[in-house]
Amino acid sequence: MTRPEPRPERRYVGSCHCGAVRFAVTTDFPELTTCDCSICARKNALMVKVHESAFELLSGAESLSEYQFHTNTARHFFCKTCGIYPFHRKRVAPDHFGINIFCLQDFDPAGIPVRATVGKGMA
Repeated sequence: MTRPEPRPERRYVGSCHCGAVRFAVTTDFPELTTCDCSICARKNALMVKVHESAFELLSGAESLSEYQFHTNTARHFFCKTCGIYPFHRKRVAPDHFGINIFCLQDFDPAGIPVRATVGKGMA
């Protein structure tokens, strides 16, 4: 099996559906992930992991609602107006964000490997 050519690192801008929350990430998309934990399975997001230094909230901090559960380590953010999940702070790597790639403008995930992560079994 051949690995896809690495993508160059690039800055992408994203937003929630209504545009109240806008953010930017810089990444080369080494892989995308899914998660089977109770919240990720329900929101059905496809995510890319980026370090907090590669994430910038451009606008809408006041429009974000935060949800935590279980260990209260991961921080899931949603737009208060349209309800879209744009990103979350990761539980296992709290200095990283999981970015919902469907919120990124002009991004095509074709050819990027997808890895299923196991969140359901985490204690």
